[in-house]
Amino acid sequence: MGIVARMLGIRRVDRRPEWRERLEGAATRLNALGLYPRPFTLARVAVVVWPGFFAVPGMRGFVGFAAWRLVILRRDVVGDGLLVHELCHIWQMRHHPVRMPLTYLVVPYRTNPWEEEARMAAGEPSRLGGSGG
Repeated sequence: MGIVARMLGIRRVDRRPEWRERLEGAATRLNALGLYPRPFTLARVAVVVWPGFFAVPGMRGFVGFAAWRLVILRRDVVGDGLLVHELCHIWQMRHHPVRMPLTYLVVPYRTNPWEEEARMAAGEPSRLGGSGG
């Protein structure tokens, strides 16, 4: 990564063998769900650890964020469920590149259908029923 990325504390982790294995496992989990017509692929996906990103107002409560081809993580010790969740968002954006991100402007995060789908994919409890966290 470049000097600016290093100055900002950004570390790319997706090329490390141990991360590659975990990401491939997450992709396999997603594809087993068959949510979309085109299978999920890790092609052109970058995963970085950037703690400073989560200091931005509105991001403080999150540990992961996905945008089109990029997954940003708060730290490099994360569960596989979070990887599946964030990669699911990339899969969603590949199939609905405009509708998916725009939904976040009009539907609350807690009840957002894209979040619900990513939670389901990761095996997380639903936030709609009140039984989850």
